[in-house]
Amino acid sequence: MSKVKVKLKDGSVREVEKGTSILDFAKQISEGLARVAIGAELNGESADLMTTIEEDCNLNILRFEDENGKDFLRHTSSHILAQAVKRLYPGTKLAIGPSVDNGFYYDFDSDHTFTPEDLKKIEKEMQKIVKEDLTLEKFVLPRDEAIEFVRKQGEDYKVELIQDLPEDETISFYRQGDFVDLCAGPHVPSTGKVKAIKLLNIAGAYWRGSEKNKMLQRIYGTSFTKKADLEEYLNRLEEAKKRDHRKIGKELDLFSLNEEGPGFPFFHPKGMVIRNILEDFWRSEHVKRGYDEIKTPVILNEQLWKQSGHWDHYKQNMYFTNIDDMNYAVKPMNCPGSILMFDRKKHSYRDLPIRMGELGLVHRHELSGALHGLMRVRCFTQDDAHLFMLPEQIKDEIIGVIDFVDYVYNTFGFKYHIELSTRPEDSMGSDEDWEIATNSLRAALDEKGLPYKINEGDGAFYGPKIDFHLEDCIGRTWQCGTIQLDFQMPQRFDLSYVGADGEKHRPIMIHRVIFGSIERFIGILIEHYAGKFPTWLAPVQVKILPITDKHLEYSLKLEKEMKQKGIRVEVDTRNEKIGYKIREAQLSRVPYMLVIGDKEVESGEVAVRSRDKGDLGAVTVENFINDTIKEIEEKR
Repeated sequence: MSKVKVKLKDGSVREVEKGTSILDFAKQISEGLARVAIGAELNGESADLMTTIEEDCNLNILRFEDENGKDFLRHTSSHILAQAVKRLYPGTKLAIGPSVDNGFYYDFDSDHTFTPEDLKKIEKEMQKIVKEDLTLEKFVLPRDEAIEFVRKQGEDYKVELIQDLPEDETISFYRQGDFVDLCAGPHVPSTGKVKAIKLLNIAGAYWRGSEKNKMLQRIYGTSFTKKADLEEYLNRLEEAKKRDHRKIGKELDLFSLNEEGPGFPFFHPKGMVIRNILEDFWRSEHVKRGYDEIKTPVILNEQLWKQSGHWDHYKQNMYFTNIDDMNYAVKPMNCPGSILMFDRKKHSYRDLPIRMGELGLVHRHELSGALHGLMRVRCFTQDDAHLFMLPEQIKDEIIGVIDFVDYVYNTFGFKYHIELSTRPEDSMGSDEDWEIATNSLRAALDEKGLPYKINEGDGAFYGPKIDFHLEDCIGRTWQCGTIQLDFQMPQRFDLSYVGADGEKHRPIMIHRVIFGSIERFIGILIEHYAGKFPTWLAPVQVKILPITDKHLEYSLKLEKEMKQKGIRVEVDTRNEKIGYKIREAQLSRVPYMLVIGDKEVESGEVAVRSRDKGDLGAVTVENFINDTIKEIEEKR
């Protein structure tokens, strides 16, 4: 038989007989690799391990831990779920069942209403299917035969799916034992690969996401190749529930979301303390780095949004109004306003770079089902900045922003990873501009020596971007900061500066956020710290707890002294037992509690209890104040 060449991810090239399956090829490399292999990428496309190698190719053999590796296992898990449901509830009709972030789901049309108790029964049946170690076999049918095949099975939703596929598309199915499902794949070789599986919850879902269609029942689950990994994930889920920012926000009286304004958060006095600290920190750090702060209007003429390109690319997410018989839009982004600020006067090349920052309130229409606490809202404040520069300044400005982002995230104790997002399908501008912009971002990351992942097709419609994904203390990631390089807006608004040659030239523009959204960042901080904010961020830094009313006068005197030194302090003046006051202060997650009794009044000291370290004993008032101020100033 003829040989073909296979180039592996590490750059090595091996020869193999044409028609060899990817699994057999993995065995030729090592039995260990074949045991952990779960799927592959063949010339950049996902492929089953049973796919045969027919020509020279690039091949990346995937394990569960690899990026995209989990999709293979979890897609198969959704089929196992469907097979179990069909066994237990034979009249059920199948809709769709993909893998998703952290798991999988399947949508069902059933006369039976699924309950949490049913999930246990279904999960048990799934485990039986896993033990049966059923091989997944792919087969294809011509379009007409495929429609007839699923129609005989009574699968109306599958008939509709096939009818909507292009006329020339191959219709593929996967069989595992007596169960067959319409599916493009890919899958793991057998159900036995799914070593650990858990069904999580039930939700309603309209067929194809349209409320005009029937409401189906969606069952969510997750799966792993090791039971220990599943247990760790479930523990993280429990921890995430405890840290839910909506729950903690209510307990600590930070913010609320009311029916009168769905998606429009209300910040309470203590929530405003955190918000103002973040904004003050933002302002002081921007001044140090040569930024000027601006403020642009929330409502601007519709024509501006047509000129910027948002009308064509973002109109469905915008709000509109009419003023004096003219059409206006509520801004979804701050960039057009910043462009008008740049263009208000003529600039020389000597003026550049110009860095303008804005804490700008934006409004975006989100579907009601997508709203989630502070994480997904309809109005939020972006910590925007727009930088205008010469072409030769691009790399240094990008590096400056990268260093700024790194400083801010380290201040809050976040680790992060970076993604470089390239040109999307719905974009504007020339290929040449996009190539220059993308290469400029890549060069800055390479010069900094930072690892990054390429995220194909996920750039903004006007330019490629660098995204920063924060990792919180329980391992979840949040996309916050972004750096977007833009050649398009300066062209659309005919921006210019006068160069050294006396001629007009086009500036380059960077769009940049660090927090991303003040509201969302606060939500992330609440969950990251579980409401136990570091002292410099805590709405109340010190709680003074007088044991009886006779200690109240001294406590109020201490409060006044600390407030004068800038410490946020409260006295618990209630006529309650000291044990109750201490428990209440602990529940409010205050960093320091000062218990005041006869001894403290006589000695001029305070008995200090730390939220994190427990009883610290008696210290002088002066030492406590000095130590607390130092902790706040150092942002420990």
